[in-house]
Amino acid sequence: MPIDPLAGQPAPPDRLVNLAQLMADYYTLPPTKPVSFGTSGHRGSSMAGSFNEAHVVAVAAAVAEYRQQAGFKGPLFLAHDTHALSEAAWRTVLSVLAATEVNVVISSGREYVPTPVTSFMILEHNRAHPDKLADGIVITPSHNPPKDGGIKYNPPNGGPADVDITGWIEKRAGQLIEEIDSIKRLPLTRALKAPNVVESDLIGPFVEGLGQVVNLSKVKGSGLKIGIDPLGGSGVHYWEPIAERWGIDLTVVNPVVDPSFSFMTLDSDGVIRMDCSSPYAMANLIGMGDRFDLGLGNDPDFDRHGIVSGGGLMNPNHYLATAIDYLVQHRPDWPPQAMIGKTAVSSAIIGRVAAGHGRKVYETPVGFKWFVDGLNNSSLLFGGEESAGASFLKFNGQSWTTDKCGFCMTLLAAEMSAETGKLPHELYAQITARYGATDYLRLDTNLTDQAKEALVNLKPESLIGTSLANLKVVEASTKAPGNGASLGGLKVTLSDGSWFALRPSGTEPKMKLYVESFGGADLLSQITDEASKLV
Repeated sequence: MPIDPLAGQPAPPDRLVNLAQLMADYYTLPPTKPVSFGTSGHRGSSMAGSFNEAHVVAVAAAVAEYRQQAGFKGPLFLAHDTHALSEAAWRTVLSVLAATEVNVVISSGREYVPTPVTSFMILEHNRAHPDKLADGIVITPSHNPPKDGGIKYNPPNGGPADVDITGWIEKRAGQLIEEIDSIKRLPLTRALKAPNVVESDLIGPFVEGLGQVVNLSKVKGSGLKIGIDPLGGSGVHYWEPIAERWGIDLTVVNPVVDPSFSFMTLDSDGVIRMDCSSPYAMANLIGMGDRFDLGLGNDPDFDRHGIVSGGGLMNPNHYLATAIDYLVQHRPDWPPQAMIGKTAVSSAIIGRVAAGHGRKVYETPVGFKWFVDGLNNSSLLFGGEESAGASFLKFNGQSWTTDKCGFCMTLLAAEMSAETGKLPHELYAQITARYGATDYLRLDTNLTDQAKEALVNLKPESLIGTSLANLKVVEASTKAPGNGASLGGLKVTLSDGSWFALRPSGTEPKMKLYVESFGGADLLSQITDEASKLV
């Protein structure tokens, strides 16, 4: 896909969403598309008829029914990010849950709540009250454009619900949306005063808990100057308490919350997208590189991380490998047999790093839900996705979060720098000296019906033994080796360790092509060209 001429530049007025229309459509347009849970909940836009009030009412009512049938007697933590539709959907969900007498916890002052905070609160509550299990709803479309909305359910394990649960909720919500007028609701003013709705400080416990997963005392005395760009996200008001509690020299370079995200620079395709793994979306923070030793960014629900080190944005795969290499050497109390979780489209260098430390890799399809159980029972010490989402265990080997945590991953960069005296990009250079350098590329293209059909009809076994980019195909599969689950696409490994994968996006109507070369940029280009022709 060609790079938009304005990529990395401030968003002009004609690229901003019409907030008045967006909100009017949420409340007045009937749903034209069904409830559909992708890799991380139901997502859509009110303007497209795919994320309207009826969708949210039906999902909230379905979740209330599910948790009642499952016997969850604890509270439901209700979280939302800074997208315009998130605020509207938060009010809608609360109106339903208050009427169904679900015990709901919201943040004091109706503060935004990041995804990892929700997971942390669920796990902490359930450790203390195993007879009254808590769960949560997070209202967010993640890093998607300002016109989008999203809603996902986190059961008592604290992570994204698995396919069995989301399948049940999706099916039940589809039934309820046909009888939407029968679902009980309370007006917002009454819902906020309902006896089953409680406001609680969620910032304080999370900020204090960060010391159990990252060595922030080491950062305190390091002299590191850290710049933070929350990209207008839900954790914007967490950074000042973090700085005060742990004595860290950090500056929030942009504290603005604006549901149009008008302060953003445009992504590669010319769309406003709060993707902290994109150098185009992170152009503002990258441009401040001379002011800080480290620049740290997050997406709107703070489940992703962006690391600016040495004046540039690190490739998420490079940072994942660096984090793993550091963690396994500086967490002596972690279970010795615990594995490292990676998705099939994450860098193969992660596997080389893991092997170098005698750790096994657990490779899964795309989606953090595949790591939830492993992080929960500490059979995984780390789970990470190439899209810049990861979490890892506390110092004592207990789970920190079972959803992606942008806070611990960004603050880990500061710990690594303070402990080693080297910035993350310098630590990654040491890794490539040991395990080899790679070139990695992810391309998003429009998903046509023909391309989707061609991908479905590809026979992986027919590719083994053939040549691509003058290298022999040694492995081709549509299933993940770690758990045998469907990749939702195809992954092909070549004889020198290079590989590529094709899969439809779970959040946008796009085809994703992932390519990694151990033979330099020219080989990367050749693999990309020949792999694209398969579909």
